[in-house]
Amino acid sequence: MCSYHGTIRVLVQVLWAHLLCGWAFGSELTFELPDNAKQCFYEDIIIGTKCTLEFQVVTGGHYDVDCRLEDTDGTVLYKEMKKQYDSFTFTAAKNGTYKFCFSNEFSTFTHKTVYFDFQVGEDPPLFPNENRVTALTQMESACVSIHEALKSVIDYQTHFRLREAQGRSRAEDLNTRVAFWSIGEAFILLVVSISQVVLLRSFFSDRKTTTTRVGS
Repeated sequence: MCSYHGTIRVLVQVLWAHLLCGWAFGSELTFELPDNAKQCFYEDIIIGTKCTLEFQVVTGGHYDVDCRLEDTDGTVLYKEMKKQYDSFTFTAAKNGTYKFCFSNEFSTFTHKTVYFDFQVGEDPPLFPNENRVTALTQMESACVSIHEALKSVIDYQTHFRLREAQGRSRAEDLNTRVAFWSIGEAFILLVVSISQVVLLRSFFSDRKTTTTRVGS
């Protein structure tokens, strides 16, 4: 009975820690960035914290966007122009609010859909006493392995969803272009057919002849 309750307690700790990691140590968002627009986000970071910024353009235009990351004093830590996707890891050198912006100001009429994941700090230990001197039990080791595997599964699912959305957007765009091209070809074919009919009828139409009587 004690072993059963201990197993339940460990599993509850795994699920609770997994939820806390998703809430407290990451900002994940997909948003629409209009043309000639700029969108900025802010995050309070403590000195010495390791952070990772990852972004990807899901839909729109050439799937590119400008990205800029600044610290509390406005010093540029990361700046890239017209990137489709990228990842940047840094360690905060100062306490304060850090700012990262995505810009679509170079585009005149194309909206973009941008996904970003901003991870701040490391995941907390799965068990509060994980750094104890004694080794983990077999059940605790299995739970740690399951926890790491679940995090990998979540990352893979996120990337696959992004690739699926990007592929769907390209397929819909291609379908629209093919539809317009087909309509244009049908219109041109109709005009050419009517022109040929009119031209052929002009060849076989009766021509009126006029006679002129010359008086003596």
